[in-house]
Amino acid sequence: MNYLLLPFLLLFLSLTACDSQRNSAGTATSETTPAAETPSAVEDITIEELDARYPEAAKAYFAGGCFWCTEASFTRIQGVVDVYSGYAGGTAENPNYKQVSSGQTDYAEAIVVYYNPDEITYDKLLDIFFVAHDPTQVNRQGPDIGPQYRSAIFPLNEQQRQEAEAKIAKLNASGKFDEEIATTIESSENFYVAEAYHQNYYEDPTNPNQGYVQNVSRPKVEKVMKEFSDILKPEYR
Repeated sequence: MNYLLLPFLLLFLSLTACDSQRNSAGTATSETTPAAETPSAVEDITIEELDARYPEAAKAYFAGGCFWCTEASFTRIQGVVDVYSGYAGGTAENPNYKQVSSGQTDYAEAIVVYYNPDEITYDKLLDIFFVAHDPTQVNRQGPDIGPQYRSAIFPLNEQQRQEAEAKIAKLNASGKFDEEIATTIESSENFYVAEAYHQNYYEDPTNPNQGYVQNVSRPKVEKVMKEFSDILKPEYR
């Protein structure tokens, strides 16, 4: 009987994995063009353009598995000005989702968080980061497997680096996790904003991957909302 159930179990795991959900990117508008990749009102944007949009904001880069989940988690926090999904930790120029999701690049799915340091500190963002995913897993998050789903922090200055190192040491000493934290601290030299169709993906009820969003993303976002209920933006309380 167990052998008869095995194919169904493997099918379920494949349908809940981030890669399998995104590879089709939705219902095709033609035989070759996925709906999620067709032109829309949301245009692609560069990190330089975002920096110019938020000149007064501080900035942080994090990677904690599927960027749909981490983007939505940080978006709900008071003091966070904006969050964009992207790719960090690699060396190739202008990576795209297809390349990164292959696991053959050095890039991780990541987010850029623009925040008001008068309202929220980098240290608090680190707290949120370590709740928003499982930092003990190596090159994976749940059903999403590969180095593109690794846990990583990309400090933008020495102060951020010191705070990240101190936070990891503190969490390891606290015994909060059963295993050592696997989060790596990496260079922030290259960050590329992901394609427009990945932005605010969690918030869009018409997105083609609701199975993944509801089964994988939603529990992570709700965990963050519960843990940090006192600093949620009013619209998410």
